[in-house]
Amino acid sequence: MYFCRMKTNIYIINKRWKFVLAILAILIISASLYYTNNLVRRFARQESKQIEMWAEAVQSHVDLMNYTETFFAEVSEQEEKRVQLLAKAYESFLDADPTENTSIYLEIIQSNISIPVVITDNNKNIALSINMPEHLKDKRIFDDEMQQEFNVYQPIKIDLYGKTEWLFYKESLIYTELKGVLNDLFALFFNDVTDNAVGAPVIIVDSADNRMLTYGNLDSIKMKDPKYVENQISIMQNQNIPIKVGYLDDNKAYIYYRGSDLLAQMTYYPLIQILVFALFIVFAYLLFSYVRRSEQNQVWAGMAKETAHQIGTPLSSLMGWIELLKMEEKPFVGTTEMEHDIDRLNTITERFSKIGSIPTLEPTDVVASVDKTMRYLQRRFSSKFEFDIQLPVREIVIPLNAALFGWVLENLTKNAIDAMTDKGKITVELTEDASNVYIDLSDTGKGIPRNMQKQIFSPGYTSKKRGWGLGLSLAKRIIEDYHRGKIFVKSSVAGQGTTFRIILKK
Repeated sequence: MYFCRMKTNIYIINKRWKFVLAILAILIISASLYYTNNLVRRFARQESKQIEMWAEAVQSHVDLMNYTETFFAEVSEQEEKRVQLLAKAYESFLDADPTENTSIYLEIIQSNISIPVVITDNNKNIALSINMPEHLKDKRIFDDEMQQEFNVYQPIKIDLYGKTEWLFYKESLIYTELKGVLNDLFALFFNDVTDNAVGAPVIIVDSADNRMLTYGNLDSIKMKDPKYVENQISIMQNQNIPIKVGYLDDNKAYIYYRGSDLLAQMTYYPLIQILVFALFIVFAYLLFSYVRRSEQNQVWAGMAKETAHQIGTPLSSLMGWIELLKMEEKPFVGTTEMEHDIDRLNTITERFSKIGSIPTLEPTDVVASVDKTMRYLQRRFSSKFEFDIQLPVREIVIPLNAALFGWVLENLTKNAIDAMTDKGKITVELTEDASNVYIDLSDTGKGIPRNMQKQIFSPGYTSKKRGWGLGLSLAKRIIEDYHRGKIFVKSSVAGQGTTFRIILKK
């Protein structure tokens, strides 16, 4: 009794140790996740702060650019008045009456040292050119290139000495150079915004026609897809208010931006870490279970083969003694039953010898197999235990190892007898459907508590004063691992009995 209690206590202690180790693992993982998540949040806050500081710097730069654009607009307005004044001086000088004092016009014209002026005849031959840019100095014909350069202002028609000539003019060279510098400044600003050091994805869009001007820190291949661009702008717009910037010629642009990809990755990192931990735990558990089962299998297989070997010697001797009894003049009355028992021992020896190796499944009539096993067991137990065997009257042939399957029925029957103590009823019912065969074995015993119905199949578990607690574990292995079926407690009521169900595939 002490030994049986010790086995049960060991099982309970092992269960408690598993629970303690599981709690310890959860605590370690929780502490690791807390520390990592805290670290990630700190990095994320720092990253967000950098993005905010970058956005503030961009906004300050934008304010400066907008001021520059406003200042340049005022310069442009003054430049336009200056050019128009020069054009008016030319026009007034050419249309002046001979008696009129034109010195003021000449003074304005002579003071021009930066505004390009070109005078051509009707055939576009250049008669005079002043303050021309380098790339137009050597021109002799007012061609399309020059037409493009001087298309801002309307030319002045000159009628002089019966000849018609045209006076073309444009903004000053200083203004053109300043405009080029500012254009370069805006281009450099856009490049600095897109190629930012904080890694913030940026898209700059022209506000007039919603055309993308440039972008940065985004996949160049994906940016060829308009839907991807539209989706990115939507994400950026939801995260941050776009920065508005004005540049030359009254153009406006919007700078859209969002948090860096690193920040997004850091946001999902805790979830990925939890998933990795979960996968690791599952993998470790499966590996541990596999190793444990392998060790158990080796122990069971070794013990079973040794048992089969040990049984074989006295079994051979018993067979010899039976033959001697048969040779007597007056045969022994129990010889026939002894032969049945020896056949049973041979079956048991065969079962033990097959443990550890993959059994062969052969087409077998499961109805006959159940009937043969239960009839034999019925003769070996007290008449106080009633057997009700409900089987179909026809054959049902399925892939089966009859010796091992009989062992399962024997274990279930012996457990049922132990559960009923002195008397009771065992019912075996076999039914089928298109795919499966169902064998239900019921008893009228004390029942199994619900919280123990899965544990009874664990190796070493037993509620009896004697036994190793391997019967149901082996039954589960034979049915589920070898026959690819199922065995479980179908129902159990305290004080009324238990029903085990076996499901075998046809």
